[in-house]
Amino acid sequence: MPVQAAQWTEFLSCPICYNEFDENVHKPISLGCSHTVCKTCLNKLHRKACPFDQTAINTDIDVLPVNFALLQLVGAQVPDHQSIKLSNLGENKHYEVAKKCVEDLALYLKPLSGGKGVASLNQSALSRPMQRKLVTLVNCQLVEEEGRVRAMRAARSLGERTVTELILQHQNPQQLSANLWAAVRARGCQFLGPAMQEEALKLVLLALEDGSALSRKVLVLFVVQRLEPRFPQASKTSIGHVVQLLYRASCFKVTKRDEDSSLMQLKEEFRSYEALRREHDAQIVHIAMEAGLRISPEQWSSLLYGDLAHKSHMQSIIDKLQSPESFAKSVQELTIVLQRTGDPANLNRLRPHLELLANIDPNPDAVSPTWEQLENAMVAVKTVVHGLVDFIQNYSRKGHETPQPQPNSKYKTSMCRDLRQQGGCPRGTNCVNPHGLNLYCCLLSSVASMGAIHNELYKQQQCDREKMCVSAVKRAETCFSSQVFSPLEEPRERIQESERKKMLFAPKD
Repeated sequence: MPVQAAQWTEFLSCPICYNEFDENVHKPISLGCSHTVCKTCLNKLHRKACPFDQTAINTDIDVLPVNFALLQLVGAQVPDHQSIKLSNLGENKHYEVAKKCVEDLALYLKPLSGGKGVASLNQSALSRPMQRKLVTLVNCQLVEEEGRVRAMRAARSLGERTVTELILQHQNPQQLSANLWAAVRARGCQFLGPAMQEEALKLVLLALEDGSALSRKVLVLFVVQRLEPRFPQASKTSIGHVVQLLYRASCFKVTKRDEDSSLMQLKEEFRSYEALRREHDAQIVHIAMEAGLRISPEQWSSLLYGDLAHKSHMQSIIDKLQSPESFAKSVQELTIVLQRTGDPANLNRLRPHLELLANIDPNPDAVSPTWEQLENAMVAVKTVVHGLVDFIQNYSRKGHETPQPQPNSKYKTSMCRDLRQQGGCPRGTNCVNPHGLNLYCCLLSSVASMGAIHNELYKQQQCDREKMCVSAVKRAETCFSSQVFSPLEEPRERIQESERKKMLFAPKD
């Protein structure tokens, strides 16, 4: 019976005996299927097959080389050389170069190395998706044919993620949200915010989950009428744009009628909220990709759900939308980005290596690479990952600057959904939404120097400018106060009307 595989962060210990790898008793031996077991446990196997997926081990166990890349991560003494007998001297040279590239890349996992064979969560130059893909490459057995095929795919995947990371490093996060919703609106669709969008989708499901067929007008009116008590801003136009988003995602079966409106029926596979929401999210991600936007799973989770709990959900959608051509398109997008920014880090030098990785066949049944092709791929992936790390450490503002608080991009003026629906908020003082009934805006324009104390002041001081006009609110740049008055308390001070007018209409510097 197959043994359950360990978590990816447990790559420094044997998944059978749970002992940390070492250079004496528990030497790490990687198999062609990319599972790594200590040599002691490997010699105890009853069958010459992987204990996890039953893949046959074609090479003699005593001939399989020790994984030096993993040994160096646990601080073990790594021998200078390990004799491997291949068909000829040329193959040996290609193998040694490829192996050295993997060992050099594995050093980026060194900050993760923790006790008892488990990777800790210390800071690393690479993001978590990059670390996962790098662990996959490190566990590939280059001596076996299947291991070389897996190594080529791992190198391609690592290169593709590197391009995405570089594009993300060049994006302005403040403009990202605006560009995304502009692209959505350009296609006749709309996103109304996490809470309102969720309710609108649930009402669409309520109207159509029993197989009913309604015209677009009737469906929109039904949703608007049900939304209005909680969301007065709901309109036929905005809800119509949400329905259009689902229509673009092919969630409806449309029946045309002569001289009358077409009827829309929800397809059977989308008659649950999870399925409908996934298709809805996938359509928004697809629109972003069409617009040339690269957004991380964390950013998607924050944009569509208002939290970070849906990162895995969004990552699975992104992975599903990827195609073999996506890598080459991303390389072209990166080239355009570098032309626009002037490329101070000379990242354009990575393009030949990225194009080589993009040309690797990602099919699991691909033909086994030659030793020369393997060497070229490992050199290429090492070069592009080194280029990414160098850019993050020396050129990226995100890599070494402390992020400045952006009040208007974080703190909201809509009431906390959890407090409204459940009577309590699990985030407490960390919630970005007000916890009160009266929502006002405090105009403190052109006070950029006070931005650093925004976190301390938000929802801890009462706003004494709650009567400002709507036109002034639109000009607000920074809001530090809670925007909430307790019904049992009086505002700490009142500003005279003349002083308020002076502040509102005073010319800016």
